[in-house]
Amino acid sequence: MTTPAAAREACALPHPAIRPLRPHFSSGPCAKRPGHDLAALRTDSLGRSHRAKIGRARLKDAIERTRAVLCVPADHRIGIVPASDTGAYEMAMWTLLGARPVTALAWESFGEGWVTDAVKQLKLDPHVLRADYGALPDLAAVEFAHDVLFTWNGTTSGVRVPDGDWIPDAREGLTLCDATSAAFAQPLPFEKLDVVTFSWQKVLGGEGAHGMLILSPRAVARLESYSPPWPLPKIFRLTKGGKLIEGIFEGETINTPSMLCVEDYLDALSWAESIGGLPALQARADANFQALQAWMDRTPWATNLAADPRTRSNTSVCIRVEGPENLPKAIAGLLEKEGVAFDINGYRDAPPSLRIWCGATVETADIEALTHWLDWAHATLTAA
Repeated sequence: MTTPAAAREACALPHPAIRPLRPHFSSGPCAKRPGHDLAALRTDSLGRSHRAKIGRARLKDAIERTRAVLCVPADHRIGIVPASDTGAYEMAMWTLLGARPVTALAWESFGEGWVTDAVKQLKLDPHVLRADYGALPDLAAVEFAHDVLFTWNGTTSGVRVPDGDWIPDAREGLTLCDATSAAFAQPLPFEKLDVVTFSWQKVLGGEGAHGMLILSPRAVARLESYSPPWPLPKIFRLTKGGKLIEGIFEGETINTPSMLCVEDYLDALSWAESIGGLPALQARADANFQALQAWMDRTPWATNLAADPRTRSNTSVCIRVEGPENLPKAIAGLLEKEGVAFDINGYRDAPPSLRIWCGATVETADIEALTHWLDWAHATLTAA
């Protein structure tokens, strides 16, 4: 009796002629910058204290070059904090919330995580606006007398807010924006955002475990005028004696950072500067997304999980696959076995799907080559 595997082998399709030069399409940690080489990193800060003159200088350099590349206003503070984007966003929630009511938006797993923390840990009873994977909540229903929690780009659904027009300039509450898969790839209107968090491991392909926390003057004023009713762990404390701990935003980190990761992030920033800064980074992500979307538009079995073109992510692109529920996982597994695409199965909490990172460190030629392999894998797995 012929097995399905034997049947597929008997009618095996020829492999595509062109392979992606870099098969790294993970949505986090993401592909390193083109031409990345550990040998190119500076090493004079390694083995030194982060509190030594050289360590503080390198950390401050990371902050100021982040400001320059990301076009952060001069009156916003930027700090390097523990535990990646999650640590940065938790720090903002635990130190800022509780002063007024909260509205939380959730349309994918990370937004749901912030809802869980607001409800179960901080006991805030937030007003929650939800949408299914592939859609956005009703942004017109957000109450800006509240503090508002949201992700700019839903990493696990591929759905982003289209712009910042739904956020008023004159608002009573603070806006806390998780921008981890948007920063450096999508325009962020900092005048609309009181807290912005992200990690190095996304659009610039840096290493994990370090988060970036950006605070507007309104957020700083809240910190200096309000003390939350719950205990704060040491790594969350941003004030002392009712005043902002300014050193955190000058490179004096709360805990010990990895200077090797700092050097790698500085290397990524140097690459970003060399190609033209923020406009070039966004253009690269847009080109990658457009190449993948063009393939979806001509492929009957693949559709973008984000239904509205205005809300489609240009970084974490999620693809709904027509067919059996296990087909996306099978496609991802086959392409990983072939060495042409790593880590492209959809997020564990998302609907069965493929998720392909199209951020700035990915080459458009590799996305285009990948589409032929996606066709091949689908045809191979559905042939028998």
